[in-house]
Amino acid sequence: MCGINGFIKSTQTTPEAALSLLKKMNHVIIHRGPDDSGFYQDSSPSFSIGMAMQRLSIIDLSTGKQPISNESNSVTIVFNGEIYNYRKLRADLETKGFTFKTKSDTEVILKLYETEGEKSFEKLDGMFAFSIHDKTKNKLIIARDFFGEKPLYYTQADSGFYYASELKSIISILPNKPKISKAGLNLFFKLTYIPAPFSIYEGVQKLEANHYISYDLTNHTYTISEINKICKNRSSLSFKDAKLKLHDLMMSSIESRTVSDVPIGTFLSGGVDSSIVSLGLSQISNNKIDTFSIGFDKASFDETDKSKLVAKQINSNHHEFIISENDIKAHIDAILLNFDEPFADSSALPTYLVSKKTSNYVKVALTGDGGDEVFGGYNKYYMGNLNSRYTNVVPKFLHNSAKPLLTSLLSTNDDNRGKRFKLKKLIQAIDYTGENYWNIISLGFENDTQQLLNPEQALTNPFAYYKGHISKPKSLHNYREVDRLVSLEGDMLVKVDRTSMMNSLECRAPFLNKTLWDFSNSLPESYLVKGWSKKHILKEAFKHEFPVGFLDKSKKGFAVPVGDWLRSGLKNELESFIDTKLLDKQDLFNNKYIRSLVLNHISGKEDNSYKVWTFYTFQKWYFSLYNP
Repeated sequence: MCGINGFIKSTQTTPEAALSLLKKMNHVIIHRGPDDSGFYQDSSPSFSIGMAMQRLSIIDLSTGKQPISNESNSVTIVFNGEIYNYRKLRADLETKGFTFKTKSDTEVILKLYETEGEKSFEKLDGMFAFSIHDKTKNKLIIARDFFGEKPLYYTQADSGFYYASELKSIISILPNKPKISKAGLNLFFKLTYIPAPFSIYEGVQKLEANHYISYDLTNHTYTISEINKICKNRSSLSFKDAKLKLHDLMMSSIESRTVSDVPIGTFLSGGVDSSIVSLGLSQISNNKIDTFSIGFDKASFDETDKSKLVAKQINSNHHEFIISENDIKAHIDAILLNFDEPFADSSALPTYLVSKKTSNYVKVALTGDGGDEVFGGYNKYYMGNLNSRYTNVVPKFLHNSAKPLLTSLLSTNDDNRGKRFKLKKLIQAIDYTGENYWNIISLGFENDTQQLLNPEQALTNPFAYYKGHISKPKSLHNYREVDRLVSLEGDMLVKVDRTSMMNSLECRAPFLNKTLWDFSNSLPESYLVKGWSKKHILKEAFKHEFPVGFLDKSKKGFAVPVGDWLRSGLKNELESFIDTKLLDKQDLFNNKYIRSLVLNHISGKEDNSYKVWTFYTFQKWYFSLYNP
């Protein structure tokens, strides 16, 4: 686990200048890998290339130093991530006569690439972003894992091609900060985050999950290709047989993610996914495992009773941390600004704090991330299905007439995610054109970015790129695929990667396993969501190992009361962000609209928590970099 950086220039660079550049890029991500650093350089009359990494030592502590080259030094790699099936891949290679000088998964990737080229990437079960300099082909290959667990940014600037695990590495070496991307801006205010391939900066992209860049060092052009396709085979297994197979696949995935030369624990929220992962790890381990949970001093947001119950059942060494507004305020600048671009998923705040606390005990934590996407666990999947039923019964003109009254009646003045909030979200997401799921995943300004942004900034169709994949999602499998492409890569995995790596903690997600994804895709949708039972087959596969009814208990998620905080401890700073003169200089927003939205929230007239928090986090990022 680490962070990687690199560059390509079309002219020769002195070794000293190249090393200086790589060290500068490395320095700003030292938190990703404080244990070691490594550098690689090569040049010819037509190019200079550099690769670097910061290492968090997890596997092969003694001989896993990077970069790693083959025997002839013709192929060299730097790698961020973990390959969970590397031992099996290594054994297969050894039967073919390959020898290894390290015990690392990094060298396995290298040897596999030597034998099969880019096609070998589809054999990797893990999370990764790596770059390979292949002198025999005069190419640089940069790849990213199937779900996008590990980040990779890149840009083609006037002075060269640059790539990095975090945006700050690229920005640190550019002579001027790039302009704000209109696409990135609109996506952020719609979604509360910016998914690949976009970023907040014009001309800086994220490599999409399950893709690789092939850069030709001869003519300085590059192509982007998909690593492998989604399996669309349909299973004929009965529910009983599918349930048994799922249990085995899940336990196998948990076990595969325990490969480590350092201690491992789990994040235990008490929800279905983290409880199953913690149970699985406890059954695999010879010793008591460590589990970690976080709670809140606001009772309506605290769910530590559920995690205590599971911890007691599996007899873990349980560590519970209760946080308050003051705990958040002490870290809020560091947390938000570490994302390098606007990011408004408020659950990043407790994720950072639980990572910080956990890193005092272990170096690796298993999480339940991905369980909802893989097995159908979100309320929004109900909402997607309800839309078609609703629009078949209620005429469009009647809905449009009633919508203002219904949303008004369902408005709240408290930061609460209860039934009224969810019903209001459903009413607002209803769409008669077949695109309602795009409204459902818009957690920020779902229908009013054109009101929020001034006309020069607003786009009429921010999701145009993604609709090229699935224009009108209409099935559970469609919804889940949209989430894999957009929400999982752009939100969930970004949140976990940045907050855990800030604390030099590696997080592994057993649910994010392509075998599990392909298996769940092969099943009838009724196996995943049956009536009102979400993640139906997953819960059925493990319910015998938990108290009766435990896996059916509702859970709020990792929400924090930011709406309350914006009216109290963060109020003064928020008010400064809507100063009329400041907004005029900024020239991004419809000032009257945003001022009204914020002031109504502060006064308690209405709850605008999501929207105001999204605006607040954008302004925090903006004023850390720009002076209007």
